[in-house]
Amino acid sequence: MRTLFLLLLTIPLTSIHAELLTPEETRSRLYSHNKAVHLHDQWIRDPYIYLHTDGFYYLTGTTLMSEPDEIVGIPVWRSLDLVEWEKLPRLWQFEDSSWIDLEQEVRHQTGRLLVWAPELHFIDDRWVLMHTTNNRFANILTTRSYQLQAPLEEPMGKEFGTRHDPTLFLDGTTPYLVWGITHIQQLKSDFTGFVGDPISIEPSNRRMGHEGSIIFKIGRKYVLFGTAWSTDTMRHGTYNLYYATADKLEGPYGERRFCGRFLGHGTPFQDKQGRWWCTAFYNANHPTLDGKAASTMDLSDTAYTINPVGTTIVPLKVALDASGDVWVRAKDPDYAYPGQEEVQTFDLD
Repeated sequence: MRTLFLLLLTIPLTSIHAELLTPEETRSRLYSHNKAVHLHDQWIRDPYIYLHTDGFYYLTGTTLMSEPDEIVGIPVWRSLDLVEWEKLPRLWQFEDSSWIDLEQEVRHQTGRLLVWAPELHFIDDRWVLMHTTNNRFANILTTRSYQLQAPLEEPMGKEFGTRHDPTLFLDGTTPYLVWGITHIQQLKSDFTGFVGDPISIEPSNRRMGHEGSIIFKIGRKYVLFGTAWSTDTMRHGTYNLYYATADKLEGPYGERRFCGRFLGHGTPFQDKQGRWWCTAFYNANHPTLDGKAASTMDLSDTAYTINPVGTTIVPLKVALDASGDVWVRAKDPDYAYPGQEEVQTFDLD
């Protein structure tokens, strides 16, 4: 993260930021569900959007700082329409943790602890949050009631361990932790511990990638998403989202399929109309490219993207075929096709 931040300082901000659409333009794009929509210009990685039963969309993600006072924690915004966003009060910061030794861990090469890839879920009338850090420490946090507010409790504390990009999947009412690329393990219903041993899952033909795993149940299929660079070399090419499907949570999963270019570590979610979107963000060593220009370029020499800084959402087509299998693909043509540098060949008919 530090390397990326220093790199960003060398790139003109005008080349990675984009002006937000007007509220009317944003609503029009959201309604059409065929082009990417830039929603939010806060510097963010790994943006995660959750639609709650209260009618609000909740947004969180990796930020360099979460408050004007530069205290690092878990930032959250909310919106009724994906257009107008409200920043919520700070929920948690490292000083609230019962298990992080700040004096020891602050000596990490970054010089400070950072919250990475936070998520929030609502299960059994309370909020469940999780995150990892640049020191590999991770945590699971819960609210004391149905309200998303501090203080947060740590049902597992230090026992949660050093799990990269943790996320939750509910198989019916049974919670599972998903992390790495890719491990799953059942959780106790009160989130105080694990049940059984972890299981590793992956596509049948190759590794999924290196981070950002998440699982959904769509129809009768389990759909495993994961992130990789298009060249299979870190920070070379484009940061993409892939997926594989299975009849059972533990697999076996089918071949790795292409979901979308520039959608790495994006989170699929459904809007109030039931339509699917995927979050996207700036992750590159180069100024933001024009989408049409990027479609004809070999982008293998360094890391490229067409996403500006902030949160972008990209419409997805999610379809079930006659056999019940699930197919997922970005609808916006700028995201829908692999680049020339893509090392895997896909059947995209």
